[in-house]
Amino acid sequence: MRSEQEMYDLILSTAQEDERIRAVILNGSRANPNAPRDIFQDFDVVYVVRDVEAFTRDHGWIARFGALMVLQMPDLMSDAPPGDIGSFAYLMQFMDGNRMDLTLFPLEHLAALQADSLSVLLLDKDGIIPPFLPADERGYLPHPPTAKQFAEACNEFWWVGPYVAKGLWREEILYARYMLDDIMRPQLLQMLTWHIGVKTQFQCNPGKMGKYFRRYLEPEVWELLLQTFAAGTYEATWDALFSMGELFRRVAVPLAAHFGFDYPFDYDARVSAHLRHVRTLPRDATEIY
Repeated sequence: MRSEQEMYDLILSTAQEDERIRAVILNGSRANPNAPRDIFQDFDVVYVVRDVEAFTRDHGWIARFGALMVLQMPDLMSDAPPGDIGSFAYLMQFMDGNRMDLTLFPLEHLAALQADSLSVLLLDKDGIIPPFLPADERGYLPHPPTAKQFAEACNEFWWVGPYVAKGLWREEILYARYMLDDIMRPQLLQMLTWHIGVKTQFQCNPGKMGKYFRRYLEPEVWELLLQTFAAGTYEATWDALFSMGELFRRVAVPLAAHFGFDYPFDYDARVSAHLRHVRTLPRDATEIY
């Protein structure tokens, strides 16, 4: 596996030797002084270039970065990212274990380059990049919820619970798990993010997809969160559903009190009772109630 320094040398030498590349910016965890250092960190790099199409007409030029295990070019995919700024990304996983997400950004649209607080300027041939503030997590900190955001998270969570129960009763586990993991779980994770925000005065980054949650959650809350991840059985999914409801309630009620919001105790009580009822409903039932 090439060392961090070898990768930086390769990234910078490529830019220095190519007149079309005018600046190099490092983003992501390697620019974050608070991120844990480990062997799986990506190299998130932006090349500010003249004529993006001169690079993308023949993708073979990226071979200089190393032997590829797998390559993705999201801008050529059917669900390409929105926008017509003309940038182009190569997401490269190399055979030696290193990974680099390289974005080519058109020089003519430099003014549209979005500010990222986790940015380090590695090279600027023309002095065209305004000075960056020292890299920090200010752009990745959670924000306190509004009353509307809190109410909508609660509403979505309890609204979807009966869909999970319906799927489990019908023995449609893929449908049930989709509703549990793809619809309910994001509302739970949002509530936990706000919970961590209150604990840390909204000055700590909980990490993408909650990857730093374990740092900030109380041990018993963390253990309850783990219980919301079910094995691939109906009973385990029922258990996970009830654990999810318990955890949601445990963090949402104090949050409501902290911010002076209303918690929907009525929805919670009625939906929770319905879930318990459906769990015991015979498979040959002809009526729900």
